[in-house]
Amino acid sequence: MEITSQKSRLTALLLCLFLGGLGAHRFYAGRIISGLFWFLTGGLFGIGALVDFILICCGKFRDNYLFLIKEWK
Repeated sequence: MEITSQKSRLTALLLCLFLGGLGAHRFYAGRIISGLFWFLTGGLFGIGALVDFILICCGKFRDNYLFLIKEWK
C-alpha cells in the first residue's frame, strides 16, 4: 500500500485550472522552489501548467514529500 498525501486533489486541480500560470497548485503542494519557477515563467509558458493539470486529473501529481495527491477531499 502506497502512502498518499493529505492534500486535496480537488483543491490542487482548481488551483491549477485558475492559477496554474502563477504556480498556485505547486505552492499548495509544498513545492515552493518549483512554484517560484512556475510563477516567474508563467507556468513554463502555459505548457507546464497544462501538463500539471493532466497529472492532477490522473492522480499522478506529487507533493513536496513525493507522496501522490490522490484523495478528492
